Amino acid sequence: MMEKIKFGKWVGSGLGWAFGGPLGAVLGFALGSMFDAANISVQTADGAGGYRRSSGAAHAGDFAVSLLVLSAAVMKSDGRTLKSELDYIKTFLVRQFGERQAQEQIMMLKEILKQEIPLRDVCLQIKQYMPHAERLQLIHYLFGISKADGHVHPAELETVAAISGYLGISEADFGSLKAMYFKDVNSDYKILEIEATATEEEIKKAYRKMAVKFHPDKVAALGEEVQHAAKEKFQKVQEAYENIKKQRGF
Repeated sequence: MMEKIKFGKWVGSGLGWAFGGPLGAVLGFALGSMFDAANISVQTADGAGGYRRSSGAAHAGDFAVSLLVLSAAVMKSDGRTLKSELDYIKTFLVRQFGERQAQEQIMMLKEILKQEIPLRDVCLQIKQYMPHAERLQLIHYLFGISKADGHVHPAELETVAAISGYLGISEADFGSLKAMYFKDVNSDYKILEIEATATEEEIKKAYRKMAVKFHPDKVAALGEEVQHAAKEKFQKVQEAYENIKKQRGF
């Protein structure tokens, strides 16, 4: 007899607003498909079957589900799903939730990949509930996923750009995040959201502003791995500033 698989507390109690609306519909369909395919149950915080939603602001579970659905949208955009992309996402999930829960979430991602994702509606739901700093972190991850195989398909970039717009990310913030992954002669200036003609004072002011905007403490509630990735993003801001200082000699 097949052993029953119990999904962990990240489903039972780690989700709040993500279990409703279009995001919840995608999640529910994926879970339903998995239940039909295997002997699977959901273990809630109190040990009973079924789901128990948490309330309030975004939790780590809300962020993880949002990442899974948006990652699926990016992965599907070029018409193929690559092992390198799945490995990139799994690495994050293992560090964030542990090996077992990561395996469960990858199972769910594979089911989400089979669906037509109502991208605009999903993004508008995320925008409504998720703070700006956490939405920036989602875009940061999506750029990483798009480059996971070493080659970026134009359709993937278009999808990340569309997601960014739906999430209410400004063109300047989107350009800053993109410049961290796609380098050119003006990348350092783009990361700081300034022109290459900026004055020394404008450069210093921009650095202070970006250091606050991308500070890892803004996503500390989402867990160590998300905060670690935010630190990497924060370091890119610092590196861009140091590069410009060296070039300009101040």
